[in-house]
Amino acid sequence: MAKGKLIVLEGIDGSGKSAQYRRLCARLEKDQIAYTHIVFPRYDRESSALIRMYLGGQFGTHPDDVNAYTASTFFSVDRFASYQTEWKQIYEAGGLILSDRYTTSNAVHQGSKLSDEELPEYFSWLSDLEYRKMGLPEPDLVIYLDVDIETSLARMRRRQQKYGTSADIHEKDVNYLERCLHTADRACEYYGWTRIPFLRDGKERELDEKNNEIYELILRTIEK
Repeated sequence: MAKGKLIVLEGIDGSGKSAQYRRLCARLEKDQIAYTHIVFPRYDRESSALIRMYLGGQFGTHPDDVNAYTASTFFSVDRFASYQTEWKQIYEAGGLILSDRYTTSNAVHQGSKLSDEELPEYFSWLSDLEYRKMGLPEPDLVIYLDVDIETSLARMRRRQQKYGTSADIHEKDVNYLERCLHTADRACEYYGWTRIPFLRDGKERELDEKNNEIYELILRTIEK
């Protein structure tokens, strides 16, 4: 049985996930806590070929053009390849793994293509596929950065303007993003994820305030 700890940071685009992830990595290094960081999808690897084709619109220009189960396998295979070739030995030796996205992203983004009535069956299928059939580790802690749709869209637009990037088929579809947020609520309830709210009393929380809350959760999980 694996002895490591796997901690996942999850959130839709514009939730501030990348900024929090960078800060968490810096704090772990400063506190001399050994860890391995992984990020999904791995766009620069061969195992993500179908992901790139899918997000690039080669299978259809709308997310719903590829059903939830089929699209999920694209991302699952990339995680399997990553685990087998990059961090399996570290994890099984008791190492700490900090992941930016994981199986959790399938739950949110692909689950959004399904009705509320269909979600429990899909969530169960997804866990069985990745954690049992594929043998990927199940997270010890999932931290979900909870953001509203208006904030998400505004932050995405600023990022695209700043870096001159274009939106993929997920980011272009506002209705799809709204469904993702709704599905994330259901996933949090189903899987027992820990929420970190982006706003408090209608105002954006300070980056450091949220980071301190997340870091304390990580330390407690490590100590268990």
